[in-house]
Formats: sequence, C-alpha cells, structure tokens
Amino acid sequence: MKKRLLNFAGLLVAFLISISTFGQTSGTLTFSFTTIAHSGYQGTKNVLAVWIQTNSGAFIKTFYRYAGSQTKDHLPTWAVNAGGSSSNCLAASCNVVGATTGATLSGATTKTLTWDGKDASGNLVADGTYKVSIQETWDHGNTGTTTRSFTFTKGTNVDTQTPATDANFTSINLNWQPTSADVSESTTIVSSVFPNPSADGMFNVTFEKASLIKVIDMMGKQVASVEVKNNETSKVIDLTAVTNGNYLMQIFNGAMFKEHKIMINKK
Repeated sequence: MKKRLLNFAGLLVAFLISISTFGQTSGTLTFSFTTIAHSGYQGTKNVLAVWIQTNSGAFIKTFYRYAGSQTKDHLPTWAVNAGGSSSNCLAASCNVVGATTGATLSGATTKTLTWDGKDASGNLVADGTYKVSIQETWDHGNTGTTTRSFTFTKGTNVDTQTPATDANFTSINLNWQPTSADVSESTTIVSSVFPNPSADGMFNVTFEKASLIKVIDMMGKQVASVEVKNNETSKVIDLTAVTNGNYLMQIFNGAMFKEHKIMINKK
C-alpha cells in the first residue's frame, strides 16, 4: 500500500509539473494605437478601456481604464469581462490590477501597452490565441460606443501585425516577441506517432517505454489521457471525438516526456 501511494505521489508531482510548465513561452507583446476624436454629448470627451482576453473571452489583464462618476456605465463590455457589472465600470470588483486608470479623456489619445505574457495575478499563461480588446464610448447609447479586438498568437513564433485603420482607431501596431520556451522535454525517450496528420482522428503511437500519454490543445487544455501498462510498447489513441486542429501529444516515462505535434484533419 505504501509503495502504491509513493508511486501515485510521484505521478501526481510529474503531472503537476508538466501542467505548470506546458506551453508557457515567455516574451513581450507590444501594442499601440491612436483613437480618432468624435463629437458627443460633451464635445470630444470619451472613456476608454484596453484589456487582454483569451480567444474564448476569458479575462486576463486590464491595461487602461479611463472613466468618471458620470460615465461609469459607459464601458459595459470591459466592466463585465473584468468581473463587474455593465452599469458600473468603477466598481471595486472590476479587475484593474497593474492597470493605468484615470478620469474621462478630453479627446483623441495614443496608447502603447507592453504585456509580459502574465495574467493579473502574475502567472505566465499558456501559449495559444489571445485578443487585445479596446472599448471606447464618446456618447450615450449604442451609436457612440465601439469595441474592437485584435487576435494574436502567444507562442514560440513572432507575431507581427499592422491592422487596418477604421473610423475609430488608427496607427495600430501589434508585435508578440517570444524570448524562450519554458517546456522541459526529454531527448532520450524514443517514440513515433502515425499517421500524422490523421484523416479520422486515430493515431498509432509506438515507444520503448512509457507510463502515460496525454493530448493537449494549443490553449493547454487536456483532451485525452491514456495510461500505458508495463509491457506495452504501442497504443492506439482515439481522437475521433476531438475537433480538427493542431494538438500536442506528450508521451511520459515517469517524470520525463517526449512531445509530438499532431494534426487532426477529418474529412
């Protein structure tokens, strides 16, 4: 019984270590833009919020929030995403940790943010697709509000963009610059995965020795986990229920793992 507990503890530690370090590339995002002045109920005065979300809309971090007591209901999208209510962007529940905050702006402005890949709690987030979002309001009602998001990929590759100017924002520049990949991977585990890409979601995996096989999407979410018995040297991994796209298959041998990038391309 004691031996089982020790083995379980070892696997749990290895699992937690792999999750905490998986796909977490350090780097810097630089994003800049200039607002275009509009006339509203108080001339060119406007309120503004800039923040980062996951591609699915989960809040990551606020960078700017400018609003006053008379305009606290003018940034509803940001307020809700940051943990507050649409009627009060000044509420204490709105997450502005590390953000620049201030009163209502008097006119057009140029802003530049730099992001170190960490959330508001200081944790390095998983590699994947993220969005820089801007909400600006210069008048009451829907006709005086705009929200625009710019999608980029945080990972081991550089992502440089110059999005098109629209009626609200100009001089837009986005650059993700990675510095290092913090994933620890074994160079001694011998393994292979085929076919790759897979046209039906089925993969044949061979290896000399393994204890566990995991499949993770590009946001770091686990989509499959298969235990390997002591004498097994191959496994068939069934991902037919998983959507098309790129994934990472990790083949564990104790605390070490070998990683394969795989693609599901079902017809």
